Amino acid sequence: MDKTIFVNLPVADLASSTAFYESIGFVKNDKFSNELASGMIWTDTIHVMLLTHEFWKTFTDKQIPDASEVAQVLLCLGLESRAAVDAMVERAAAIPGGRADPTPTQDMGFMYGRSFEDPDGHIWEISWMDPEAMGNGPGELAEAQH
Repeated sequence: MDKTIFVNLPVADLASSTAFYESIGFVKNDKFSNELASGMIWTDTIHVMLLTHEFWKTFTDKQIPDASEVAQVLLCLGLESRAAVDAMVERAAAIPGGRADPTPTQDMGFMYGRSFEDPDGHIWEISWMDPEAMGNGPGELAEAQH
C-alpha cells in the first residue's frame, strides 16, 4: 500500500457534507460509508472521512471545536493550474454552506492559492505552483518571494 492520508473531519449533517464534497470533486467510497461516516476519495492516496459528531466521539474524548469559530488546521490540496484553483473555490462557494476565501488569496507569481470553507467551517486551501519553481527547491522558492 502506498503512503496514504485519511483526514477525519467531524460534521454536523453527514448528508449535506457528503453532497458538498461530491460537488467539489470528491468521490464517495460506499465501502467506507454508512449512516455514521462517509469515506470520500480525492486521489488514491488522499481520503477524507466525514464523521458524525456521535461517531467522532468514539475516537476521542476531546471536545469538537466549532470550526466556524476556531481553526485548528488548514487543509491544502494542490491543483494543476491557477484556473483549476479558481474553479474549485467558486464551485465550493456556490454550494449551500460553502464560503469562498476565508483566508487571504496568495499570489506570488510562481505560486497561487485561494481557500474555501465547507458547511462546518473547515478551511481548505487550494493551491497551484509552477512546476519549474517546484523543481528549484525551497531555497530558490524563498528567494523568489523577496
